[in-house]
Amino acid sequence: MEKILVTGATGQIGSELTMALRNRFGAANVVAAGHSRPPLSHLRQSGPYCRLDVRDAEAVRQLVEDYQIDTIFHLASLLSAVAEEKPRQAWDINMNGLLNVLEAARVHDCAVFFPSSIGAFGPGTPAMDTPQDTIQRPSTLYGITKVSGELLCDYYYHHFGVDTRGLRYPGLISNIALPGGGTTDYAVDIFYEAVKNGHYDCFLDADTQLDMMYMPDAIEAAIQLMTADSQKLRHRNAFNITAMSFTPGQLAREIQKHLPGFTISYRVDPVRQVIADSWPRHMDDSAARAEWGWRPRYGLSEMVKDMLEKIAVKLDKS
Repeated sequence: MEKILVTGATGQIGSELTMALRNRFGAANVVAAGHSRPPLSHLRQSGPYCRLDVRDAEAVRQLVEDYQIDTIFHLASLLSAVAEEKPRQAWDINMNGLLNVLEAARVHDCAVFFPSSIGAFGPGTPAMDTPQDTIQRPSTLYGITKVSGELLCDYYYHHFGVDTRGLRYPGLISNIALPGGGTTDYAVDIFYEAVKNGHYDCFLDADTQLDMMYMPDAIEAAIQLMTADSQKLRHRNAFNITAMSFTPGQLAREIQKHLPGFTISYRVDPVRQVIADSWPRHMDDSAARAEWGWRPRYGLSEMVKDMLEKIAVKLDKS
């Protein structure tokens, strides 16, 4: 990777991935492209930044050409809960945006990273130890775009030789970027409320178990996959990866070890609860471990300790 483009660079993953890539490959070599969400000051000031609507095929192509891009991390999308509210817009952004990126990659010989999700699975998928290769019949528009995206990336690899690679991310927890409308957002919101107010109203049921991952692991996984030996990849789009699996109740109890006075109550959002109930409880990520050496660094206790420390500092400064 010499010249890198990150679409959706102002989002939850993109804002941290961009900085990690700039630190590793040189700030001038990583172009950050955002759209509706304004960039954080350090992202705009640390390297090239531009505004891009991925639905504009000519704009995508021109940007790739102007910066002589050879690798695209395509993160621009609408997330699960927002996609249910705006299904036509979600399809346009998530699918037509991806198609435009893949076409630009085909023409200019770029590698493409596409983040899939546990949302690519559905109620008929085995919920525990979800296999790498299994039935995928999601019941949400977001999930449908993720399955379609996986297949489209496979198509561009097999038919046009585009080096496409992807991960099925679990819920992601970040101490930097704020949530963007996902079903697992509670696992970020809870830390801010715990530190600020000592109480959190959770929109998922106490016993809703889902796969999760701390953002440093998510960033490292993306970079590790894109720098892996292509010859060793039997799967490409997309690898199951996970780091921990817990419920809101279990997360609250771990927080209480550090903040004994913290309390939690439950006001279930029926839309997000239905989405969560259709997702796996724990994915089998043995293919990622075998094919490119995936290993997470953070478990539940390590993540909670670090999140509370980072959020306390962040809120104190604000």
